[in-house]
Amino acid sequence: MKLRQWSTVGLVAVATVATLNTVPATASRPYDPTTQSLATLGLRHGLHVGTAVNMDALNDASDPQYRRLASSEFASVTAENVMKWESLEPTRGTYNWAPADQFVEFAKRNRQSVRGHVLVWHNQLPAWLTSGVADGSISKQELRELLRKHITTVVNRYKGKIWQWDVVNEAVSDPWDTPSTLHYKGFWAQNLGPGYIADAFRWARAADPKALLFYNDYNIEAFGSGNPADDKTQFVYDMTKSLRAQGVPIDGVGSQGHLGTQYGNFDTLQVTAALKKFAGLGVATAFTEVDVRSQLTEGVQAGNAEEINPRLQASAANFSVLMKACLAVRSCLSYTVWGFSDNHSWVPGWFDDPPEGLATIYDENYQPKRAYQELKSDLIFAGPPYVLPRIAPRPRR
Repeated sequence: MKLRQWSTVGLVAVATVATLNTVPATASRPYDPTTQSLATLGLRHGLHVGTAVNMDALNDASDPQYRRLASSEFASVTAENVMKWESLEPTRGTYNWAPADQFVEFAKRNRQSVRGHVLVWHNQLPAWLTSGVADGSISKQELRELLRKHITTVVNRYKGKIWQWDVVNEAVSDPWDTPSTLHYKGFWAQNLGPGYIADAFRWARAADPKALLFYNDYNIEAFGSGNPADDKTQFVYDMTKSLRAQGVPIDGVGSQGHLGTQYGNFDTLQVTAALKKFAGLGVATAFTEVDVRSQLTEGVQAGNAEEINPRLQASAANFSVLMKACLAVRSCLSYTVWGFSDNHSWVPGWFDDPPEGLATIYDENYQPKRAYQELKSDLIFAGPPYVLPRIAPRPRR
């Protein structure tokens, strides 16, 4: 499905940082912030605006626009898949470092910071690991040692090259899970108990004393009931507070920011309040995987502007809410979109009943959408006294 006819007319062209730096403002040609990249505009506030990077798309010689935008528009990058365990160690004891190394080298070449994603997650694990636990050939004690070895090996390899690590990802259940009371979920909790979370942070810190270590999860953009039994944000807040009290070296909490235009979502002040409350624990925050999907009704797929336009406007509003909240709280260090173009979005492949899409800030032809323009506007018009430079924590020992 192509979205050519959905592009907003008259959008400002994207200029590279290199080009901007060679064209000084003059009286006859005044400085024009609308020609600046998201990276440049974000760094005015010390904020890294980043993207997840699909290495297949990056290496596709027939699609040079992807590489051009990935290298010029963003100040930080996150590997979409190549740093996950199943990709790094598909066969036990044999690592495939090449794609992850290439990704880190790409970031270095373009002077981009790197968010390492992800050290511990219950998904995208190698088959040899999960099957070994299932058939009893890997004991619980051995599993814990394998996790320690994995974290230590990966973090050591990229020591000094990673700004933020997502150490533990999506460890907490949702209210619609069974049981409905929030709890620690997934492969690692089931096999090692919740203590693996503190262990993971301690092992990561031992391997790299300087990287910022994050817990990362979805549906934690704002507080709800305030009851940790059914309010996931409150549960993660209490978990973070407890880990800090135990001396666990957790430096930040990442809110993924996967939103949908069919939901109510939150306003800027609600999200700001949540970020401020986490900041009160002494941790940094970040939006780590932002996208805003919409249902692809028959009218949307047929190109009906009356259905498409409200979705594009709602998407822009939701991207903007998260950006404005991040700008308002100095401990919010980065804002990462999970892919930047609809032709390389995970959403259509995952949400197919009913089909969903339109989740990113560029359309399938790399034309910036209204969401891109709103993010740019937020960055241009933000400033003192309410938006001040970022405050990054020292890595907790």
